[in-house]
Amino acid sequence: MSARSVTGMRAITIPQPGGPEVLTWAEVPDPVPAAGEVLVEVAATAVNRADLLQRQGFYDPPPGSSPYPGLECSGRIVALGPGVAGWGVGDEVCALLAGGGYAERVAVPVGQLLPVPKGVSLEEAAALPEAACTVWSNIFMVAHLRPAETVLVHGGASGIGTMAIQLAKAVGAKVLVTAGSPAKLARCAELGADVGIDYREQDFLEAAREATGGEGVDVILDIMGAKYLQRNVDALAVNGRLVIIGLQGGVKGELNLGTLLAKRAAVAATSLRPRPLGEKAAIVAAVREHVWPLVEAGVVRPVVDRVLPLTDVAAAHRVLEAGEQVGKVVLRVPPAR
Repeated sequence: MSARSVTGMRAITIPQPGGPEVLTWAEVPDPVPAAGEVLVEVAATAVNRADLLQRQGFYDPPPGSSPYPGLECSGRIVALGPGVAGWGVGDEVCALLAGGGYAERVAVPVGQLLPVPKGVSLEEAAALPEAACTVWSNIFMVAHLRPAETVLVHGGASGIGTMAIQLAKAVGAKVLVTAGSPAKLARCAELGADVGIDYREQDFLEAAREATGGEGVDVILDIMGAKYLQRNVDALAVNGRLVIIGLQGGVKGELNLGTLLAKRAAVAATSLRPRPLGEKAAIVAAVREHVWPLVEAGVVRPVVDRVLPLTDVAAAHRVLEAGEQVGKVVLRVPPAR
């Protein structure tokens, strides 16, 4: 293994579940890359809603993964585990993680590594892996969105939403989004959204029907779960596909199966973090093939709301909890000692 000698690092730990104030910058053991892994010195990471749930005690990391929050990172490879080929010490990378991004270093399976796209800074690159992998795997690999179809993205101003708008437009789809303020809807429009729906002022079901001439939308990417379940299905077109990736509106809902049958529609629910390594590697490979060329061409860009020091992680969590951001909140990691 090629590596410098290190005896420890610093990371954000969660001593007990609670509010943002429980997040602690602490000395922890240094990770050692196993076979098929590399050690990345982290330059930046980004805040995801799963991090908030983990901090609150509701979303434990998958068995065997890092106990620290952080589902993505960017940085440089500083060591190679046994059997690693195709990557070298010094390579600038970004990565999809099961955890551990809120740290100076993290061990990453090679199947979850991506090169930093040309024209993208390390800090911007930290905002890409989780959103790109989530959107591509759900809208395109599960829901099979096609050109000229219509997609409704709930939470259009989020990190996932801003990526979904750009990728859907890049393939020639019509994009509807929901968001909670005129300012957020305006930003979504700048990214390419065709129809903006202020969910505080307008029923998205009525708006979707109006925007499609009563036909309904072909694909819905949903973060709300139970609260939106029936209305989402009502908003689908014949042969429509609903993909649920979040449960912010609850976990138990009722659904009229007659509506689903009449529309010959499909409902899928997915998660990314607990998937086996092989499935994650396949998603990452698809993102590298299909999304990275769009990023390097400037068609799709990371949307970064703000960059904060990792030591200000509590403030970053409060921003996300309050829904103040458009796109991603990135955390800059102090240089390792």
